[in-house]
Amino acid sequence: MFYAANTAIIVGDVTVEKDVSLWHYTVLRGDFEAIWVGEATNLQDGAVIHADLRCPTSVGRRVTVGHGAIIHACEVGDDCIIGMNSVLSSRSLVGKGSIVAPGAVIPEGREFPPESLLGGVPAQVIRRLDEADNVRIEASWRAYVELAQKSLERRAELKGSPEARTKVSFLEDAEP
Repeated sequence: MFYAANTAIIVGDVTVEKDVSLWHYTVLRGDFEAIWVGEATNLQDGAVIHADLRCPTSVGRRVTVGHGAIIHACEVGDDCIIGMNSVLSSRSLVGKGSIVAPGAVIPEGREFPPESLLGGVPAQVIRRLDEADNVRIEASWRAYVELAQKSLERRAELKGSPEARTKVSFLEDAEP
């Protein structure tokens, strides 16, 4: 299974493994170097993945990339969560099994160890992850694999039926 929203943009040398989902307005630009996205990884709405000259981008397996995150010419290990609106700069490394907090900025060339909670501007290690964090990482990527599958099934149902594509409900006499 591979899911790409109609508004996702893929350019250049981009490889995605099975069960990857690219949500609305996601951009993958492999125009300078290659981008690789591992199995069961999801790139949520507005995420941007770009590579740079002589600096490819690799996003590991079972990674959740939050809304609006930017991953630029760097490496993300397997089993990570990259928080919404975070920025991973060129030549940086996020170790396997880590969580990057929303809004964090990983500076250029910085490398972080596996199983770390990273946050701040510039990002730093806040603590080592525990079992609850690992459960959260797994629940996140699994939920998006399931959502992508349901979205593909729904897309097939809606094909050729414009009136069924959007549902808008109005509440009458609703109190604010």
